[in-house]
Amino acid sequence: MSPNLVISPFFLAGAVLGILGAILILAGIGALMHARPLRFVLRTIIGLLFLALGALAGTIALGIQGYQALTREDVAARISVRPAGPQQFQAAFHFSDGGEAAFALSGDEIYIDAHILKWKPLANMLGLHTAYELDRVEGRYHAIEQERSAARTIYSLSQEKPLDLFVLRRHYAFLAPLLDAEYGSATFVPVTRPAELELRVSTTGLLIREANSIPK
Repeated sequence: MSPNLVISPFFLAGAVLGILGAILILAGIGALMHARPLRFVLRTIIGLLFLALGALAGTIALGIQGYQALTREDVAARISVRPAGPQQFQAAFHFSDGGEAAFALSGDEIYIDAHILKWKPLANMLGLHTAYELDRVEGRYHAIEQERSAARTIYSLSQEKPLDLFVLRRHYAFLAPLLDAEYGSATFVPVTRPAELELRVSTTGLLIREANSIPK
């Protein structure tokens, strides 16, 4: 289990609500055994409500693993690009969370896209705000003919997770009052020389800029 998941307030809330719900249901069963049907019904209903709220909180905690809160224009990654031959280049990523990855890409440009989760005002009241997760990186050709026929290089940038709220929102309309996951965002720039780039993300999407300083 991810350490970030364990300390997530939604995971902790889900665990507490789940425990309280189970205790109330057990108390309801005890009341039934002592011929107290009113207490049984009341405790069972409240217990089931707590279990449902706990399951919802747990689902949110699992679903937002890998997503990072976004309140301004943030640097998601620094990228070092180096041409390696005709329409070939290397891209080394240094992510904001400290992770690193390197890819060999084919094409004229580096292309990156991301999933954007925009929570509705009702969810904002619970402390949930716009979040993002980088999804994939690939090499992009200038010419459409090459896009159709030349070698394609595509790599995942996202984390493995048991649930993904971006996917769930697209499949289940009942999440609409809480969450908007109708769109992603993408950006690309040509790679013609060695360069240090910054991949930035804001509430309006992704963009790539030249880094102000080259890291040692």
